[in-house]
Amino acid sequence: MDLDQFAALRTPEGSAALDAATRVAGGDPLTAAAALRSAGVPAGLAAAALTQAELRRRATGKFGPEAAGMFLTRAGLEQATRRVVADRRAARLRDAGVRTLADLGCGLGADALAAARAGIRVYGVEADPLTAAMATANAGAAGLADSFTVACGDATAFDVSRMDGVFCDPARRSTGTGRRIFDPRSYSPPWDFVTALAARVPHTVVKVAPGLDHALIPAGAEAEWVSVDGDLVEAALWCGRLADLPRRATVLRDGRVHQLTGSGTEEAPVGPVRRYLYDPDPAVVRAHLVAELAATLDATIADPSIAYLYADTPAVTPFARCLEVTDVLPFSLKRLRALLRDRRVGRVEILKRGSALEPERLRRDLRLAGDQAASVVLTRVAGAPTALVCRPAG
Repeated sequence: MDLDQFAALRTPEGSAALDAATRVAGGDPLTAAAALRSAGVPAGLAAAALTQAELRRRATGKFGPEAAGMFLTRAGLEQATRRVVADRRAARLRDAGVRTLADLGCGLGADALAAARAGIRVYGVEADPLTAAMATANAGAAGLADSFTVACGDATAFDVSRMDGVFCDPARRSTGTGRRIFDPRSYSPPWDFVTALAARVPHTVVKVAPGLDHALIPAGAEAEWVSVDGDLVEAALWCGRLADLPRRATVLRDGRVHQLTGSGTEEAPVGPVRRYLYDPDPAVVRAHLVAELAATLDATIADPSIAYLYADTPAVTPFARCLEVTDVLPFSLKRLRALLRDRRVGRVEILKRGSALEPERLRRDLRLAGDQAASVVLTRVAGAPTALVCRPAG
C-alpha cells in the first residue's frame, strides 16, 4: 500500500469498501476480490480494502476489538506490542511519574496509544510516511488525537530534553525486504543512539528482540522478558530511574500477572533426574532465572546447559509446566519405539532441549499405534543424549 491508496481508504467510498471487505475477509481471496468487484469497487481499492480487512482480522489477537478500526501494515503488525503488554508498560511509566513521553519509532502506535490511555501525553516520531499517517489515523479512531500526535521524521533528531520519559522500539526489519535484523547494531535508530538515551532522559524504556544477547544489556539497566500464555513475545530494557533490579521474567497467563526476579547470574544445582520434570516458561529461561525458579521448587538440573528442572514433588507454578517422569532411557530409537509400543502409545507430544533431532521426523520414525498418549522429552543428562517418557503431573 502507498499513501495514495491509504488516502483512498479514508474517503466515504473507501470506508464502504472496507465494510464490504470485512464481511468477506477470512475466506478464499479470489472469491472475496470477485465479490468486491461485482459490487462496483475498483480493483485497486478492493485490493487495499481486502488487505486491511485481513490484517485487522489477524490483529484481533493483539489488540482486541479495537483492531476493527485500526490501519495496519504487515511489518508494523508483526512488530507491534500486544495490548496487554503495552498497557502494563504504560501503567509502570505513569506510576513512575512520567507525564510526557517521546515514542521514537512509534510504528502504528500500539505503545503510544496505551500510554495515552494511561493519561500520558505522547509525541510519536516515525520515519516511514505511510506508517506515520496510519498511526495518526489510529490515534483519531481511538479518540486520542489530543494525547498522541505523530511527526514523520528522523527519531535521532527529536529533542528529548523536554520529555519526562522516552520509549524506543527500534525497527528490526530491513526496509524493502522485510527480513528480520538480528544484529542490534543494524537496528534503526542505531543501537549506540538507543543505548545512549538513558543518559539523556531519566525514564527510558527500550523494546528489544527476546533473543537479545545479555552481553549487550547496558550496565545498570533492568532487563525484562515477557511471555503471554506461554509465548515469549518481547524483551524490554528499563533504564535510569525505572531500573529496579537486574532481571525480571513477567508471565501473563489467564489474565493474571506473575513475576520472577533475580540477578540472572545464579546457577542451579546439578542432580539426577527425579520423579517430576519442570519445563520453565520461556521468559524465565531467557531472563536466566532458572536457578531462582529451582530454589522455589527445591529442584535441580540434570545437565549444566539444559533448562529442565527436576524435583521429588509436584507443585503448581505459573513459571513452569510440570510432568511426571515414568521412564528414563539413553536415547535409542529402537528402545524408545519398543517402549511406546508396549505402552500402546499412539499420540506423543515431543519436547526437546539440547537435542538435534527433528520432532516431526522422530514422530514418523516411531511408527506409533495405540490409544494412549505420552510426552517424550529429548534432552541431555550429564552430557548424554536421553529420552524421558512423561505424563501430566497429577
